Amino acid sequence: MEYQGRTALITGASAGIGVAYAEEFARRGSNLILVARRADLLEKLASKIAAYSTVEVTLIPMDLSTLDAGQNLVDKVSALGLDVDFLINNAGFGTNARIEDEDRATVQQEIVLNVATLVDLTAAFIKPMIERNSGAVVNIASTASYQPVPGMAVYAATKAFVRSFTAAVWGEVSDTNVRVLAVSPGATKTEFFDIAGAKPAGRLVPVENVIKTTFKALDAKNSKPAVIDGGSNRLMASISRILPTSVVTKVAAGLFLPKRE
Repeated sequence: MEYQGRTALITGASAGIGVAYAEEFARRGSNLILVARRADLLEKLASKIAAYSTVEVTLIPMDLSTLDAGQNLVDKVSALGLDVDFLINNAGFGTNARIEDEDRATVQQEIVLNVATLVDLTAAFIKPMIERNSGAVVNIASTASYQPVPGMAVYAATKAFVRSFTAAVWGEVSDTNVRVLAVSPGATKTEFFDIAGAKPAGRLVPVENVIKTTFKALDAKNSKPAVIDGGSNRLMASISRILPTSVVTKVAAGLFLPKRE
C-alpha cells in the first residue's frame, strides 16, 4: 500500500481513534480531509500535524448524522477538486439504556451515522478507487458486534451491520487492488463511554493499538475483510460464536444493562 502523496478522508476526526488515524496517515505522507462536527478540535489537530508534517490538511466541519450528510460531504469534496484514496469511516456513537428508555431521536441519529452515512460514503468513494485499481476503505466496527448487547442494543446491532456489510463489499472488490476492511476495537481510551453513559467492561487500551492493527492488515500481502484489535478480544469474539446466543447475551446484559427505575 502506497501512502505518500495520496489522500485520506477520515470521519470523526476530532477525537480519539480519528485523531490517531489522521496523525498516522500524516506520518506516512498522506494528505488529509478531516471531517467532524467540532471545528475547533479539527483546527487544533491540523496545527499539531503542521508541526511535524508538510501534508495538506483540509477541514470539513459538519454533522454526519443526517440522511443527506453523505451526499453533502461528497459534494464538498468534489467542489474542492480532491480525490479520496483512503476512506476511514470512523464517525459513530453509542447509547447505554434500555430500549424503552432511549430517546428515539437520538437513536435515529445513531443509526443514520453508524449505518446510513457509512454505507453512502463507501458507495460514493469506492467507485473511483476501483477505477484507479487502488485505495482502501476502513470501516470501524466494534467487538460489541459479535453478540447482542442488552443496554446497548442499537449500537451493537449497527456495528454487526458494519461488519457484515464490509465483508460483503470486500467480496465484491476481491478481484481488484482495493482493500476493504472492518476494524473491531474493544474498550479503547476515547470519549466513547463518556458519551454513551456507560462503564467499560475491562481496562481501556491506547488508541495507538487500533492504528497498528489497522495498518498491519492494510500492509499485509493478503487482504482480509476484518480484524479485531487485541488478543483477548479475538478470543472473546471466538467464544461468542461458539456459545449459545442466550448465554452470551446474558453475559453482556450483566455488563451493560441498566437496572429498571
